[in-house]
Amino acid sequence: MVEIYVDADACPVKDEVLRVAARHGLKTRMVSDGGIRPLRDPTVEIIIVTQGADAADDWIAEQIAPNDICVTNDIPLAARCLEKGAQAIKPTGDPFTTDGIGMALANRELMQTLRETGEVTGGPRPFAKTDRSRFLDRLEVMVQAAKRQ
Repeated sequence: MVEIYVDADACPVKDEVLRVAARHGLKTRMVSDGGIRPLRDPTVEIIIVTQGADAADDWIAEQIAPNDICVTNDIPLAARCLEKGAQAIKPTGDPFTTDGIGMALANRELMQTLRETGEVTGGPRPFAKTDRSRFLDRLEVMVQAAKRQ
């Protein structure tokens, strides 16, 4: 059975994930280092990991299985999920793919270097309503495809 894993720290689409998961009867795991309110839904598991760099990412990468879905903005976590045969999607609705993950990792490294040297000072554009809508549509398609496999 397909499960959804959410890198829940600062995830803007938690409610949307829960709507799609409920529609399909899927187990959802919200993984965070704290700050998530408990839910009464028995299909939602709140996982609180020890605080530390990448603790939530490590937990997800260890637990995720083929055809499961990870919701994250974290490119290295997405790469680890794809390596295990899972799928990964950004909160904006953009899916991570095996064909594009290498370029995404390289671009991440480049942007980090440019920020460290002061060449680039801005971050990503603000999250918009259209991102939320696109995420809902694409997560729905991703869930349906995963359930068929």
